[in-house]
This record gives sequence, C-alpha cells and structure tokens, in this order.
Amino acid sequence: MQYLLMGIIAGSLTPFQTAVNSKLRQYVISPFLSSLISFLIGTIFLTIVILASGGQLLLTSHQVATIPWWAYLGGVLGMIGLTTNILLFPILGSVQTVIMPIMGQILMSMVIDNFGLFGADHHALSAMRLVGVVLLIIGVLIVVVLPGYLSRDKMEDNDHAPVKLRWLWQLTGVIVGAMLAVQAAINGRFGGMLASPLHAAWVSFVIGSILLFIVSLAQRSLPNVANLARNKTPWWIWLGGFLGAIYIFSNAFLVPKIGTGTVVVLALLGQVIGSLSIDQFGLLGAFKNRITPIKIIGLVIMIVGIVLIEMM
Repeated sequence: MQYLLMGIIAGSLTPFQTAVNSKLRQYVISPFLSSLISFLIGTIFLTIVILASGGQLLLTSHQVATIPWWAYLGGVLGMIGLTTNILLFPILGSVQTVIMPIMGQILMSMVIDNFGLFGADHHALSAMRLVGVVLLIIGVLIVVVLPGYLSRDKMEDNDHAPVKLRWLWQLTGVIVGAMLAVQAAINGRFGGMLASPLHAAWVSFVIGSILLFIVSLAQRSLPNVANLARNKTPWWIWLGGFLGAIYIFSNAFLVPKIGTGTVVVLALLGQVIGSLSIDQFGLLGAFKNRITPIKIIGLVIMIVGIVLIEMM
C-alpha cells in the first residue's frame, strides 16, 4: 500500500514541476534553458543527498564494464521526450499533447510488464488488466478532454489549423509516451544494477543536464540567465529541479518492486490529481478552474482501472 501511495504522490509532483518551469521560462525565454536550470538544481540536490548519505557519485571500473549501454539511456529519453513535447504543443494543441503521450505510456508499460523487457519482472496482461487499461484511458479522456467539449471551449487551439500529416505528429506523441515508459523501466533496472535508485536518478540527471546544456549553447540562450537577477522572482521558481529529482528517484525505486506498468498508471493518476489541485486552488499563479462533477467521475473511473491493473 505504501508503494502505491508513493507512486501517486510522485506523479502528483510533475504538474507542479511543469507549472514552476513554465513560470521560469517567462524569465529566461527558452524552454530548454528553463529545463537546464531545473535539471542542474535537481543534480545539485541529488549530489548533496548522495554525499551526505555516504554514497559514491562516480561509477567504479567494474560498474562501467558490466552495466549494459542501454542503462544510460534514461537521461537521453527524458531529453528527447521534453524536446518533442515542446515541438508538438503548437502543432497538436494542449489536449492532444497530453493525451497522445499518455496513451503511449500506458500501452508501452503494459508491453514491458508482459514481456519482462529491460530486466523487468514479468506481469502477464490478463483480461482484467486489459479492462483496467481501457477504464484508465476512458477516465483520462473524461477528465482532460470532455469538460472542454461540454463547455464548447475548444482547448485545441490548432484543431482547425492546416497541418500536413497531422496523424504523423499524433503518432509521434504516442511514441514519445512509449519512450517515457521505457525511461521509467530503464531507470528502475539501472537503480537495481547500482544497488541505489538515488545514484541511478543522479546519473540520469547528469546526462540530461549535459544534453540540455549543449542545446542551450547551440541556441545561444545561456545569457538569458541574467534575467533572473534583473527581475524579482517568486521563491518557488527554483523548486522544479527538486520535484523532478524526487519523481525520477521514486520511479527508479518503485519499478523493481511493483513493475513498470503499475508505476506508470499510478504516476498518471497522480498527475491528474496534481493538475486538478492546481486548477482548483489556482496554485503557483495558475488561473482557477473549479473541479466539476464530470472530472470527479473521470477520476473515479481512473481509480477503478488502476485497482483492476494492480489487483489482477
């Protein structure tokens, strides 16, 4: 039970991280630079925690020789996922940019569990688990998509824009979601190889930071950091890295214990709960958007789906 609660809480942190990083982007302009700052803060935080607990940072020669190359891809996949979502948003709009990756995450996590990929424990895809997946998807659609259509408020700003090969961009969103599920599985396996989920999270953050630094350097956006000193910023603008570090560590810790599929669906439930909380109370400068009965119904359907996935 404590693992399930931990997965939901970890997932609920990601909308807060997104809100914080979005606010940070207003000051530094570049979304890549905003993410770089967040990654660097997360890396520093994990470094302090590891050193304070007496752990090691650098890999030993034995670890380098025995750990497979794909174990280092967690940070790479995170970087690709971040970049692709930025590209998808102006093309597909807000709703599909959320929904398509979620579909990919759910489907890929079930595949990983069913076939035991990346060293994950085997969890067969039973009929009840499949029903749970369907209910989870329906619940997400009800919470995210249906309220906009009922209020005739088209959340898809670009639905009527003439975009060529829209289906290809939608497929890209699904693939990105699948990559994020693979990232969770890899980091979980990597944490087992290092006997430290914390160390695995640190390596993932270091790799992500290096990639984001290269992109920011190519964009010539690094000087925009000075904007943070010129303007009065809220104190919580620096929390994105902490929240991201906790989320990545939680995934690396939970995957070996309850499986990639369960971790992903718990995180998705947490994401929805966190998003609804931000909307309900207007947290972190967000506009208030009251929780409606239809959203509660969707949330309940999601919970039922997760129970079926976990118990069956």
